[in-house]
Amino acid sequence: DKKECEKRGMGAYLGVARGSETEPQFIHLTYKPPKNGKINKKVGIVGKGLLFDTGGYNVKTAGMHLMKFDCGGSAAVLGAACAIGQMQPDGVEANFIVPACENMINDRAMVPSDILTASNGKTIEVLNTDAEGRLTLADGLVYADEELNCEKIIELSTLTGACMVSLGTSVSGVWTSSDSLAEELDDVSKSTGEKSWRMPLVEEYNEQLESKIADISNLGGPYGGAITAALFLQHFIKDTKKTPYAHIDIAGPVWNDKTGATGYGAKLVAEWVRRQGLEGKD
Repeated sequence: DKKECEKRGMGAYLGVARGSETEPQFIHLTYKPPKNGKINKKVGIVGKGLLFDTGGYNVKTAGMHLMKFDCGGSAAVLGAACAIGQMQPDGVEANFIVPACENMINDRAMVPSDILTASNGKTIEVLNTDAEGRLTLADGLVYADEELNCEKIIELSTLTGACMVSLGTSVSGVWTSSDSLAEELDDVSKSTGEKSWRMPLVEEYNEQLESKIADISNLGGPYGGAITAALFLQHFIKDTKKTPYAHIDIAGPVWNDKTGATGYGAKLVAEWVRRQGLEGKD
């Protein structure tokens, strides 16, 4: 609950949540093999859980009626958790994490120019309150990495319109510095039919995230927004060489204008988790 998050110093997540009268709920579900089975891999799966996103003081001027789908990442993660609970795969411990909250407006809500401190001590200059998902995910990633010590981490989020511009509404974008994790996700994507495409992590674009008054800002320049969002999140994994991490932007395929929510990502996550238990198995 909120008090436990405060004790952990989750200032980025709580900064987003403070604009809502509904208290944030940081959700953590753990799956372990039945009968104390051997664990070959411990993984973390983080989902963006914005139950509604007004944009905050950088209020959305269009499409706000669709912002209930901003919890699409958490829906995929929790859907996968349900599937894994029924499948009961051997060899894997899976930690399903959702920093759930709303991005609303009141007299306590964060404003542009605020400085938030994440749970790893990094300070973040808020340039735009509508770039809030990455703030909630920052503390979710630190939790998976530094408190749970997950060996691999994937994260799903309806993060940027820029990804939709690049890949349309049928394909998610995958950003990772790990070639092996990229290959795993690509193979799972093909086997489940949930389309994805690996995108570039252009390190020099980190310059766009520089701040004069904080360690990092939450918004890059006008171009390459999906890339700078992915780069921002990389700052909340201590060592991506030691702990492979992938950001999956599902903003496009999570919603269909004709039929509504698609459930995209649940199959991909469940199958990826299942396969992790097979690693190192005789």
